[in-house]
Amino acid sequence: MRTLAVLIAGGSILLGPAGEAGARPSTGGPGALVAAAPLKHRLWIPKTTRAAFRLKYVTTNARGKRALSTGMLFLPKGKPPRGGWPVISWAHGTSGLGDACAPSLVGPALPRRDRPYLANWMREGYAIVASDYAGLGTPGLMAYLHGRSEAHNIVDVVKAGRTYARRLSPTSRLARKWVVIGQSQGAGAAIYTARYATRFGGRGLDYRGAVGTGTPAYIENVVTQLAPGFPDLSPGLTAYMAYILAGMRWTHPDLGIDGLLTTTGREYVELAETRCVFPFEKDLADAKIGTFFSGRLITLPNFARTVKNYMAMPEQGFDRPFFMGHGLEDVDVPYTLTKPYVDKLKANHEPLTFKPYHADHSGTLLESQKDTHPFVRKLFAKRGP
Repeated sequence: MRTLAVLIAGGSILLGPAGEAGARPSTGGPGALVAAAPLKHRLWIPKTTRAAFRLKYVTTNARGKRALSTGMLFLPKGKPPRGGWPVISWAHGTSGLGDACAPSLVGPALPRRDRPYLANWMREGYAIVASDYAGLGTPGLMAYLHGRSEAHNIVDVVKAGRTYARRLSPTSRLARKWVVIGQSQGAGAAIYTARYATRFGGRGLDYRGAVGTGTPAYIENVVTQLAPGFPDLSPGLTAYMAYILAGMRWTHPDLGIDGLLTTTGREYVELAETRCVFPFEKDLADAKIGTFFSGRLITLPNFARTVKNYMAMPEQGFDRPFFMGHGLEDVDVPYTLTKPYVDKLKANHEPLTFKPYHADHSGTLLESQKDTHPFVRKLFAKRGP
């Protein structure tokens, strides 16, 4: 196996042949930096970015195996506080499963929403790292809504970002303290990360807390009901179901999902592996989710247990404060699905702050800033655990 060719030049690590997309994570533990290069300027967070880089690093995938992920590092303008820039690990929302959908290659699926939102955080003096998630732009397939692997990816990009920032100027260094913030798919990833961040980060990081807006929860209860004649869903929700099936099929190839897919179902689940979210929704404009199946998925051996292990959100064991916001008018992640999860967290006396908003899915992300910014400032200001 060829050794990774790494050249230090102009403050960047330039990729040699072994640093291309097919490279295997042959050395280093979780968070080890494999390669880095300047991020395309058109993908910078506007008006607030001093420098930005695309990172490739070692992490863990949904099969529990060592894998590669890519991500981004954004350094803000100005002078960092003592100890370096405090870090936000941004967990992006649904972009698709195809490699061409990776945010570090094409930007966020909703740039007019996400870039100004992230710029507001950078103006407050935070550096941002952002994982693409393993399999999105790297070998394998991204396991959509697989919380545990997303948590690994989110923690490990903080480690990789800190490693690379140390190789730059002293004004680029990142602090040990960090929080995770996410929207939609990324909200589920952020809240799942909140449960395991201290363990996955180890002594080298100082995890402070989390924010999730539009958090999907108890989606496994919907997946287990998928069957012939299932009620019609919107193209967006149909796309999410197809992404889940594609991710589960890749993660658990012996589960037998293909055996219960019709020709139509196989066509759309295979398409889900490559199509980015908004083109895929157009493909599904006239699709009926009930036509995807020749039988009830719940009849597959161990299906209920497998889907729960794959995507169920943690209900207890959180060791740091976390914030969840949700829109009462959200049709992408309906409030009626997430509210029982919030109630369960409260019943378990977890350190949750929850606020509903009279807004839709994206509107909640924007409206919540009046609450999330003060919340995060307190997380970083607090001394000790």
